Amino acid sequence: MQDPVDPFADFLISMQVIWANVMGFFSGVVEPGWRQNQVLIVVVLALVAWALHRRSGTALQNWVRSREGWEKWQLRVIVQIRRRLGLIWLLLMLAVTYGIMQSITWPSRSYLIGVAAELVFAWIFIAFAAQLVRNRPMRRIVTWSLWVYATLYLLDVSEEAAAFLEGLALEIGEFRLSVLSLIVAIVVIGLLLTLARIGSQATAGTIRRNEDISPSMQVLAVKGVQLLMYGIAFYMGVKAVGIDLTGLAVLSGAIGVGLGFGLQKVVSNLVSGVIILLDKSIKPGDVISLGETFGWIQTLGARYASVVTRDGKEYLIPNEDLITGQVVNWSHSNDFVRLDIFFGTAYGDDPHLVRKLAIEAAASVDRVLIDKAPVCHIVGFGDSSVDYILRFWIKDPTGGLTNIRGNVYLALWDSFQKNKISIPFPQREVRMLEDS
Repeated sequence: MQDPVDPFADFLISMQVIWANVMGFFSGVVEPGWRQNQVLIVVVLALVAWALHRRSGTALQNWVRSREGWEKWQLRVIVQIRRRLGLIWLLLMLAVTYGIMQSITWPSRSYLIGVAAELVFAWIFIAFAAQLVRNRPMRRIVTWSLWVYATLYLLDVSEEAAAFLEGLALEIGEFRLSVLSLIVAIVVIGLLLTLARIGSQATAGTIRRNEDISPSMQVLAVKGVQLLMYGIAFYMGVKAVGIDLTGLAVLSGAIGVGLGFGLQKVVSNLVSGVIILLDKSIKPGDVISLGETFGWIQTLGARYASVVTRDGKEYLIPNEDLITGQVVNWSHSNDFVRLDIFFGTAYGDDPHLVRKLAIEAAASVDRVLIDKAPVCHIVGFGDSSVDYILRFWIKDPTGGLTNIRGNVYLALWDSFQKNKISIPFPQREVRMLEDS
């Protein structure tokens, strides 16, 4: 029968091995010889690279400022290169020095320089690759973890370091969580979520370019792809690090019940958003009226819809209000919108001429449709005027309604002034009666 493995004993053994390697390295550096010479060469090249970093960084910044028309991603790449010019210069000088020393002397006399070059290359590659992680705290954790791992691997002490981190663990009953497992979980989940984000963005771009899919279904498909990819990435990351999720079933059920009572409105908005996308009652670009809010839908989110008004205000309307409230969609089935204008003229003016002039004035305004010709009707005889209604159609409600009404009113004014049509206004006559 084998003896049980003692994690604390493995921890002590790994500590002893790491300490012995560190002391052996420093003892070799202190003693005169080629190992010491290689360390001095690396230090001198690092100082030269630091000086070149300051000078070349300023020159690169001035050169970029003199250029115009650069894309944002190009500027981001230049910024990342400028931040790491010191490492790039150090890598170039280490590679040249290593190649020269390999050709003129024994390979062992340039071994440390080659290891230093590999380390610097790994640091540069990880720094650029980590930019794919959008979340800044997660990016820093992934970057530093990969830097430490690459350094330990190239120095050939990765197994001892892994044993050391595995010994640092939290144990509660049968549950054991080591520092190594936690670091691996963070790195693996971070990389998988990054791959999921890249894949979901590429898929979303393909869906948005497909004109056969309606805007509402595009939004629903993009949300579904994102949810699916992120869920798979998280599940694979948790399973990859060996975390058993079956033990969390009861706990997650209890938490779900509590969240169900506390997040009723949130869940209602989420479900309402899915219903809106499925029944296509509103979609991005539609012009809607909800109470006193009038504008067009810019985006449909999981919890709210963004409605932008003509004065630049952006209202975030919960999806539940769009389901339960009365919403006027000016462009639901088609983009045609009919507008009405009321006006009056004096009793002395010919109503046949007034109707003709009103129709011609409306038809002369841009955005007023000609194939759906304007019409004008008498709607009543008022106290001081003959009352008319002028109806006309437009096809672009997103261009605004108040402005088109104003333009038609101006056209009516100009036409009436030109043809001597008077617009009456209420007048009152007061008589003073003598006492009887």
